[in-house]
Amino acid sequence: MTPEQRRRVRDLFEGALDLDAAGAPAWILREAGDDAEVREEVLSLVEHHSRAGDFLLRPVADGAPDLLSDEVPLAPGTAIGAYAIVREIGRGGMGRVYLANDARLGRTVALKALAPHLMRDPSQRERLRREARSAASLTHPGICTVYALEEIDGDLYMASEFVDGHTLREEIRSARRPSGDELLRTARDLASALASAHARGIVHRDLKPENVMRGRDGRLKILDFGLARILEDGIPEGTSSETGSAGMRYATRPGLVLGTPAYMAPEQINGEPVDARTDVFAFGALLYEYSCGVHPFAATTELATVARVLGTDAPPLAARCPAAAGRVAEVVTRCLRKTPAERFGSAAELVGALDTLGRAMSPTSPHATWWRVHQIIVVILYAAGSTVAWQIKDWGETPLTVAIFLALGAVSTIGGVLRGHLVFTELMNRPQLVVERRRTARATTLLDLLAAVLLFTDGIILAGTRALPAVLTIALALGIALAAIVLEPATTSAAFGEDS
Repeated sequence: MTPEQRRRVRDLFEGALDLDAAGAPAWILREAGDDAEVREEVLSLVEHHSRAGDFLLRPVADGAPDLLSDEVPLAPGTAIGAYAIVREIGRGGMGRVYLANDARLGRTVALKALAPHLMRDPSQRERLRREARSAASLTHPGICTVYALEEIDGDLYMASEFVDGHTLREEIRSARRPSGDELLRTARDLASALASAHARGIVHRDLKPENVMRGRDGRLKILDFGLARILEDGIPEGTSSETGSAGMRYATRPGLVLGTPAYMAPEQINGEPVDARTDVFAFGALLYEYSCGVHPFAATTELATVARVLGTDAPPLAARCPAAAGRVAEVVTRCLRKTPAERFGSAAELVGALDTLGRAMSPTSPHATWWRVHQIIVVILYAAGSTVAWQIKDWGETPLTVAIFLALGAVSTIGGVLRGHLVFTELMNRPQLVVERRRTARATTLLDLLAAVLLFTDGIILAGTRALPAVLTIALALGIALAAIVLEPATTSAAFGEDS
């Protein structure tokens, strides 16, 4: 077969993978009718492909039930050491996951009952303990905290932080696509969390939308470093040690492939050594899919997806997702390079690129200036209110006026610090502003209303002896309240195109 025929076979085979299995043979006969050798080769490849991919499409438990069967699920109320089971919340290759109460520390945890096949081999048990210790050392707010690895009645359980929220997979499945700011913020948060792990010599190796949770406060958490390979000097017997980018060391077991094929880097699929750049590739695939709702290497079967990861470049992201146009798309494209050396060397480099991009995308709308002015004016009103409360206390010192002055001083200080923090974040770290506003919105509104109530009370106290100062005090109180209820939502919406 000539090189031209081989090229044609490859192109026709890739085209056939996008078609329905029933219609592919007719299409091949039509497209390759002039060359019997090419036609037969493509038909043969498609036939073998349809049979060879079956094992990837079946759940692992169907093919090897003994690996994942942990007998009967634990019933609600079951006591496992100090943990009381509430309900089952998930299941995967590592075992079942339960919501549980930790009686020792009085907190809710996610308790993972590790699958039996992970515990039979003593060396595997020791590796799990070592990996749990390393995972527990990760204290970044974007990484789900591992609390403990418990051995109870011969079984292993991993207790970790329970994240109340939803996965990025659920966001991807929704019809809503992220704005440019949301996309950049999500990318920055994920990269920062990965960078923290890479700095401690740990790669995730199974980063995918199902392993990223968004909590109710809007913050992201990367879950399940259970497949992570520790990059340390103590390499288990039967593995080899290699040195990756930035001097990081990693361990590999020849021929061992763990992870989810659609998010694996080419070297991971091929069973080659992995390092931080493997996570960078998965990050690129995840961000691409989060941006436009379509996987960069999507195909009709898992095996076809793997083939595209290995040999086909992803369609340009900017063409599918206008919000990712420009340098965001360039960052994703670099993450998805087939050769590790052409990607970012680690998530730390990725954070640097995203920070530069974030500064370049800072808002230039004059409405943002008005939002900043509003924050500063409210702080000034706080200071004025505290001064008025001090003067009223001085005119007539009673337990009530003293209490109002002290309370208003505390409210003004806390409110001023929070608003100063928002202004600083808007100027220095614009992509994080939405998260910070969500975190502080309820507190700032309550503080404003509390300050207004305190001042209004002072005005009422003063009304019997000093009418004009009383009116001005009540007017100041009403002004602070109206600024919180009416003006702030309006300036926020005008500045950022969204509600406060």
